[in-house]
Amino acid sequence: MAVIRFSLAVLSFTMLAATAQADAPAGGFAFGEPAPAAKADRTVEIVMGDMFYRPASLDVKAGETVRFVLKNEGALLHEFNLGDAAMHAHHQQEMQKMQQAGLLTPTAMKRDGHMAGHDMAGMEHGGKPMRHDDPNSVLVEPGKRAELTWTFKEASGLQFACNVPGHYQAGMVGSLNVQP
Repeated sequence: MAVIRFSLAVLSFTMLAATAQADAPAGGFAFGEPAPAAKADRTVEIVMGDMFYRPASLDVKAGETVRFVLKNEGALLHEFNLGDAAMHAHHQQEMQKMQQAGLLTPTAMKRDGHMAGHDMAGMEHGGKPMRHDDPNSVLVEPGKRAELTWTFKEASGLQFACNVPGHYQAGMVGSLNVQP
């Protein structure tokens, strides 16, 4: 009976993640799309600390383009990822695989495909090379700044989160309320 419940839970999660992606337009997301910084209606600074964001919640308007300036004041690598809980759960699995492959360390993402003498360039996940290049996400190393600009559509249950293994579970998640 426990195996059936577990299988149903996995199936439900898989269907939720697939639905979130299916609702997204080609090359985009159901809750919005990336935009050039020059098109921003406003700029919001988000401070990333070890296991928190400041501010922890944000209100935006549907149709608004927001330029997020992300400042990592923590000692660890952090991520700013826009999505709903199901998308974050799926992305956390990908990030875990990247960490296991040696592409992700506590303070950095290896961009050159090499780590500890291993060539990671040939490693694949889901038929494509493992890398962190989703348009709704950015990694920020300790003491660094980064930006992400996004035009929002109407959405509910939207969050910004850090999906580096263990960070979301430690509370590094904020709410993003999209107003009509």
